[in-house]
Amino acid sequence: MLESPTTDRRSARREGTKAEILDAAWALVREHGLAALSLRDLAARVGMRAPSLYQYFESKHAIYDAMFGQAAQESLDAIMGERPDGSTREAIGAVAHRMFDFATSDAVRAQLLFQRTIPGFEPSPATYAPAVELVARVRHLFSDHGIRTDTAFDLFRAVVGGLVNQQLANDPGGDQYGRLVDPSVDMFLAYVSPNKKGKK
Repeated sequence: MLESPTTDRRSARREGTKAEILDAAWALVREHGLAALSLRDLAARVGMRAPSLYQYFESKHAIYDAMFGQAAQESLDAIMGERPDGSTREAIGAVAHRMFDFATSDAVRAQLLFQRTIPGFEPSPATYAPAVELVARVRHLFSDHGIRTDTAFDLFRAVVGGLVNQQLANDPGGDQYGRLVDPSVDMFLAYVSPNKKGKK
């Protein structure tokens, strides 16, 4: 059964309002912190009363979930939207730089994606799907370059994640730890090189 033009317009208005609410939510958490999101402040920001938000999101966690979905898709697009090519060093280095640049460009977004800051919040399977896809694509890239163990993949994530955390904590907006991405990739590849016996 085809939807009527009136139904289409209502759906478009509803989606537009939800997008406006999410934009306002991002603005507020960037001003006040991720855990400090207030439904009253959010409603005021979009010109409605707090109870009216429940017409669009069933709870505050539902808002966080939608924000997580947006951020997870952005991470997938930024890191693996265009598959890195070239040598192993070039491809793995590109992934590391993209991960570092994406995470450090927005501390609040990185906090939502990579840290458990909101008590009781877990992203839904639907909003977590881009994160799963990102891991799958990166692992496939690694496999194509002969890096196939869980240990190697976990080490890579730990190294880049450590640089991100140090940058955000100690030099936000700077490049102190960004300068260490390339030497960190070199050390990682020296450890996991499939051409070296005994390496994982």
